[in-house]
Amino acid sequence: MTTWPHTLDRAGITNSALRDAYSAQRVLVARYARAEYTAVRLLLPAPLVPHVIAATAFMHHSDTLIDQGPLPQRLAALADWSTQTQAALADSPAHLDPLLAALRHTTLAHPQMRQYIDTYLKGGELEARWTSFTTEDDFQTYVGTYALPAFMIIASLITPPHEPEAFEAGCRTFILASQRLDFLEDLAEDLQSGRPGIPDQALADHGLTRDDLLKQSEPARVQSLIRHHAALIRRDLTTAAQLERLVQIPHRPFLRALVQLQSARLAAATSHGPKLLDSAPKAPLRRASLILLRAIGTRSTHRLSRSASRLQS
Repeated sequence: MTTWPHTLDRAGITNSALRDAYSAQRVLVARYARAEYTAVRLLLPAPLVPHVIAATAFMHHSDTLIDQGPLPQRLAALADWSTQTQAALADSPAHLDPLLAALRHTTLAHPQMRQYIDTYLKGGELEARWTSFTTEDDFQTYVGTYALPAFMIIASLITPPHEPEAFEAGCRTFILASQRLDFLEDLAEDLQSGRPGIPDQALADHGLTRDDLLKQSEPARVQSLIRHHAALIRRDLTTAAQLERLVQIPHRPFLRALVQLQSARLAAATSHGPKLLDSAPKAPLRRASLILLRAIGTRSTHRLSRSASRLQS
C-alpha cells in the first residue's frame, strides 16, 4: 500500500492546508467504513484515493445531517448545508470547513462530479421526508432521486469515457442491490424508528404487515420475505458484476471487490434470518478479508502484465 503522504503527492495535493483537510476526512472514513476504506486504499490507483475519500466523507456528513432530529430540523440542516456546499464549489471562500475544502479541490480536479453533487443535494429532501415505501415504484423513485446520485459522486471518478450511459445504468443496478441490502440489514432499527425500507406491498405479498414485523409473530412468513428480498439483491449483484468490463483495467479489481463485498454482506444477512427483526447481522470480516486479498493479487497480476508489455514494446 502506498503511504498516505505519498498518496497525496501522487494526487498532486501539495498545499499543506489541503493535505490536512484530506487527512482529516481519511480518519473519519476509516472509522465508519473500514472495509470500503481498505478496498479504496488497496485497490484504486493512488491519484484517485484522496478524491474518493473526500466524496465519501461528504456523503456521510450529508446523510447524518438529513437523518437526525425532527423533520423541520433536518430540512433546515439540509438547506444550510446545500447553501454552504454550493458556495464552496462556486466561489473561493477565504475560510472553508476542511470537508468542503477537500470537496472543492476534488471537484476542480474532477469536474464531472459536480452534476451529481447538485442532484444528490436536491434529492436530499426526499430522503428527509420519506417514512415508508408503499410500492416497488416508490422504492425505485427513491433510488433514482437520492441513492444513485450519491453513489455516482464516487463512481464518476472512474466512469469510462466511451460508455458513460452503460456505466451509469450498471451503477443503478448495483445501487438498487446495495440499498435493498442496507434496508434488510437495518430492518430492526428502521422498524423501531418507523421507517422500514421494505415496501408495504412486498410485505402484503407475503401476508405480513409492519405490525407483524414489530410483534415478530410470523417467523415463517418473515423468512419467506427475506428469501424473496435476497433473491432480488442477488439478481442485481450478478448483473452489476459486469460493470468491471466497462472501466479501465486499473479500476477493475476495486469494482469486483465492491460487488463481492455486498455479496458477503448478503450471505450474512440471509444467515441471520428472522433475527434481523431483533438486530443487524455481524459484519463478515473474514470473508471480506479474503475478498480483498484476492483482489490485491489480481491487481498485482495486472501491474506485472503492464510492466511486461512496456518492456516488450
